[in-house]
Amino acid sequence: MSAFNEERVLTVHHWTDRLFSFTTTRDPSLRFSNGHFTMIGLRVNDKPLLRAYSIVSPNYEEHLEFLSIKVEDGPLTSRLQHIKVGDSIVVGRKPTGTLLIDYLLPGKRLYMFSSGTGLAPFLSVIRDPETYEKFEEVILVHGVREVAELAYHDYLTQTLPKHEFLGEMVSKQLKYYPTVTREAYKNTGRITSLIENGKLFSDLGVPPLNREQDRIMICGSPGMLRDLKTMLEERGFNEGNTSKPGDFVIERAFAEQ
Repeated sequence: MSAFNEERVLTVHHWTDRLFSFTTTRDPSLRFSNGHFTMIGLRVNDKPLLRAYSIVSPNYEEHLEFLSIKVEDGPLTSRLQHIKVGDSIVVGRKPTGTLLIDYLLPGKRLYMFSSGTGLAPFLSVIRDPETYEKFEEVILVHGVREVAELAYHDYLTQTLPKHEFLGEMVSKQLKYYPTVTREAYKNTGRITSLIENGKLFSDLGVPPLNREQDRIMICGSPGMLRDLKTMLEERGFNEGNTSKPGDFVIERAFAEQ
């Protein structure tokens, strides 16, 4: 059996000149947990050119969705950004990753800290009913440079709270906190700064990070991962992984390509 499925592009949405998302068909045999990533790509000279992508869509959807940056000279994204409806995409058959609520110890509050396309896995996690069963409060923080890069903003603020099955849980338990670093906006500053100066918590009306109550997932730039890991460990948080649950988990599979 091949390690990959051939899927067909169903939709393409360009958020900015540097950011786009797309949906594809999904082989019925593909199984994954919300928060997983898989290898996807294109066939170039009859060989798959691949990189790791988190799956945006929850595991019960019939299609797959991915969020991608555009890198002008990136081996894959320089090609991928030009895909059209009907094109073929290669999708790995073995999704994996550490951003699963199963790899966190029980807690009251779940924080998801994301920058850029690091938002992707959390879009599936916040559409998992189990997330709301395990945590009283679910807080999604998304940091970007410009307002236009706040992908899925309208979906998160307007569409998801009206979801037929998740709407009530989302409305009561999910808090979405978008922040921008290079433009004027209602929330500005890096996630690390907002944690250190306490503004994030006062804006959300929650107490500062507390290992007894808070569990954390992190996905984004290598710099953000490094800085947040240091901050959490200084506060006594322990990192979890696929074999031992912890207070926080980090996805390290991504780098700009």
